[in-house]
Amino acid sequence: MIRHIAFANLCNFRDIGGYATQDGRTVRWQRLYRADSLGWLAGADLETFRALGVRTVIDLRHPYEVERAGRVPATEELAYWNLPIEGRPWNRDDYSEDLGIARFLADRYLELTEDGVDNLRIAVETIAATGGTPAVVHCAAGKDRTGLLTALILSMLGVAEDDIVADYALTGLATQRFLDGWRRRNPGKPPWPGFGLAPAEAMRLLLDELAGRHGSVAAYVADVLGVDEDTVALLRATLLTEPAPEG
Repeated sequence: MIRHIAFANLCNFRDIGGYATQDGRTVRWQRLYRADSLGWLAGADLETFRALGVRTVIDLRHPYEVERAGRVPATEELAYWNLPIEGRPWNRDDYSEDLGIARFLADRYLELTEDGVDNLRIAVETIAATGGTPAVVHCAAGKDRTGLLTALILSMLGVAEDDIVADYALTGLATQRFLDGWRRRNPGKPPWPGFGLAPAEAMRLLLDELAGRHGSVAAYVADVLGVDEDTVALLRATLLTEPAPEG
């Protein structure tokens, strides 16, 4: 199966299927995608997107980002959810060269786990209730906000931490396209610290510190997000293959 879906204007659209879980199952292909801004969809890109059969779009951007950069074109078949999860704006002054990009990003992701609780829960519940029809989660770059939600979902599915980290780091394959686009749109202006970067260490730090704060990622999901066991079971039924037969 194909993980990365090629688009002319999108840099970071990919399938999260194919990862093995601890109980011997596999994340289904063509059920959940992660992406950068779907506001760029037009022409042939829009046809490519529609051919995927996506029925649910979860947009993690702020409403002002949606207004400025556009959203996925509406159709009767497409359910659109705008669920912003970022509370505190990113501040360049929080970046320290001594601590590095991974630490800076992990700290921003930890803020998302505190500020985006309600909409993270709604996003998980929405994906669990898709009934197996394809869905896509996206933000602006498909890296930070999308990376956090995807990591939580993969963790709930029972995917190993190494695979969760590796999935996050795949955004690095799109870094040059992100930077080239930034320079075209913002000539002479430096990008944010970590713009377009997805160092594996950032996701590793996030998962380790969530576990340190709450006992485990599962405990964070249950105790802070308030995602109940029935929702986790429904998410697994929606996104995982059937268990292997015994014997």
